[in-house]
Amino acid sequence: MRENLVEALQEIWSHKMRSFLTMLGVIIGIASIIAIVSTIKGTNDQIMEDLVGKGNNNVSITLYQGDTEYYFDDEAVEGITQVSEDQKERILDIEHVEDVTFYYSRTYVENISAESKILSGGKIYGVDDHYLNTCGYVVYKGRAFTDLDYKNFNKVALLDSTAADILFSGENPIGATIEIGGEPFIVVGLYQQEKEYQPTIENLTDYETYYTESYGTVLIPNADWPICYRYDEPQNVYVRADATEHMSAIGRAAQKIMQECITTKNSDLKYTAEDLVEEAKQQQQLSNSTNNLLIWVASIALLVGGIGVMNIMLVSVTERTREIGLKRSLGARRRRILMQFLTESAVLTSMGGVFGVIIGVVMAKIISQISGTPVGISVPAIVVSVGFSMVIGIVFGLLPSIKAANLNPIDALRRE
Repeated sequence: MRENLVEALQEIWSHKMRSFLTMLGVIIGIASIIAIVSTIKGTNDQIMEDLVGKGNNNVSITLYQGDTEYYFDDEAVEGITQVSEDQKERILDIEHVEDVTFYYSRTYVENISAESKILSGGKIYGVDDHYLNTCGYVVYKGRAFTDLDYKNFNKVALLDSTAADILFSGENPIGATIEIGGEPFIVVGLYQQEKEYQPTIENLTDYETYYTESYGTVLIPNADWPICYRYDEPQNVYVRADATEHMSAIGRAAQKIMQECITTKNSDLKYTAEDLVEEAKQQQQLSNSTNNLLIWVASIALLVGGIGVMNIMLVSVTERTREIGLKRSLGARRRRILMQFLTESAVLTSMGGVFGVIIGVVMAKIISQISGTPVGISVPAIVVSVGFSMVIGIVFGLLPSIKAANLNPIDALRRE
């Protein structure tokens, strides 16, 4: 085998230009496929990252009425019970769950104010002591809620930066008072995401998919919720998975447990898990269906390259007829001649595959710089591409190799 490799490299080197032109079809095909696959992987990674979030792995299980999220007003909700301690424990015990938080929520509220300023269209959450950790928030100024706040029903609040700017116009809000439904609450801290992450928005579709405008959010202890809204309203849930791939399964399991809170059968109320992973996969499939067509087109270049290899190897057999005849007359078997030419063909296309991978990676980087398209280099795709180029050499070099192996040594020695 080693001897065959040495002879193959010597033959390729002795006809450098011809060998390069022979490899060109394979190089173009492999380079095109690597560039396309890198773009597909980069796009898919970007979709998953934008939808699921970077290092968050949260699943939201929210109360829906029909196909839309349930809108709470100032009336009691019938046909649904509070989440029991047993249900909370069962959700926390779901495999691959790291943390769980149960919270009340109101959106587009108009009853939060500070002196003459109103937080119009904002959100308010009544949260437990797991909320900040589960959702990846940290208090960057002031303090978080304490056990005494929950035990003593202390009327305290946390604000995000948007709410603080609207209500206090950039002034320090710590220690100031805001009113929620006419009830005074003291601002004890400001909070934000521990890891800020913004999705990549490059067009209108991305904007509609990922962008959400914030009007400000206020957090209060869940123990204080009835003080503001008078009713024990249904709770929603955030569940944090230990890995992104477990989010869908965890969401389905938690949704099933939360569904036990629905006590009425004649209702369109239901708890629904937001399956961001599945949504990301659907968008990835749409992206892949288009790019797979491009891969098939690029594969035509590989086919053309393989035909070129076959053509050149047939020429090589004709040129080296006397050499083949001499080896056969000295006792070389047909298998020896067959392996010699198959090795040369495989080495030729493998070198083309390696050069194609290098050029493909460079092309992907250039495309990324020019168009802003994300790319992700796939190591398995590189390995498969080089291996596939070797297979091309074997397949298309088989006919010339068989022709060389079947030459009659006497006739070959007579050939001028």
